[in-house]
Amino acid sequence: MEIIRTIKQMQQISTQLKKEYKQIGYVATMGYFHEGHHNLMRRARNENDIVITSIFVNPLQFGPNEDFEKYPRDEEKDSQEAEKDGIDYLFLPSVDEMYPNKSIINMHIDGRVDVLCGKSRPGHFNGVLTVLTKLFHIIQPDKTYFGLKDAQQVAVVDALIQEHNFPIELIGVPTTRESDGLAKSSRNVFLNRQEREEAVWLYKSLLHGKQLVVDGVKNPDIIIKEVRELLREHVTGEVDYIEMLSYPELMPIIDVDQNTILAAAVYFKEARIIDNIIFNSDGQIKELIN
Repeated sequence: MEIIRTIKQMQQISTQLKKEYKQIGYVATMGYFHEGHHNLMRRARNENDIVITSIFVNPLQFGPNEDFEKYPRDEEKDSQEAEKDGIDYLFLPSVDEMYPNKSIINMHIDGRVDVLCGKSRPGHFNGVLTVLTKLFHIIQPDKTYFGLKDAQQVAVVDALIQEHNFPIELIGVPTTRESDGLAKSSRNVFLNRQEREEAVWLYKSLLHGKQLVVDGVKNPDIIIKEVRELLREHVTGEVDYIEMLSYPELMPIIDVDQNTILAAAVYFKEARIIDNIIFNSDGQIKELIN
């Protein structure tokens, strides 16, 4: 595995790989790898000639009161694990390398962001779009892999690729979970023991909501109410949101008559934990892998 730190060198490598007709799989991360990241990289390894992973904690997607400085980082450990996963190139640019000057062109997204996490994080997905546009141009992947734990992000990346005609196939990979169902996340390290025990109720509550659909309940208001009551009964953290929307359009629904996302977020003392499940009108979970 080769570690690349400059945009110029990464572009030169990607251009040469294209000349050699190599298929490039790409995994964009902010590092501090967990099993979810490894699943993305292994999937990419199985499906491509060359796999490139980037680690970049993007300041543009953190709000003024968010956790950019304390976001967990461990470059040495991540590098060792990426090599074990068969990564060919690890792109590790600095903030100054990615943003050497104040931007005079700003990206903005109007749809798919005024709900779920985007509603309470204004500007977050503008930052995601900016960094991914740069990274896609630098790395020139054929396929890119994202975890469905961040389903709103997957929907936003889908819009970016479709509307800006990137010749990239988006692969949504199912959420990787702990044995008790908690979605794996770099932020889980900030949960204390009690919060860790409570956090599993995000997934349990969402599964309860899905089961209501299986049982014939199609009214999202009823489902959301029951999920909220279950969460409040078992979680001391503050419920940020519980929403049901069409997927990937992320539009309000009156009845569960299409592919639907049921998602929740809870604020604990030092971490905000999110989870979701996506299912069809019969309540059958959709593993949305393109």
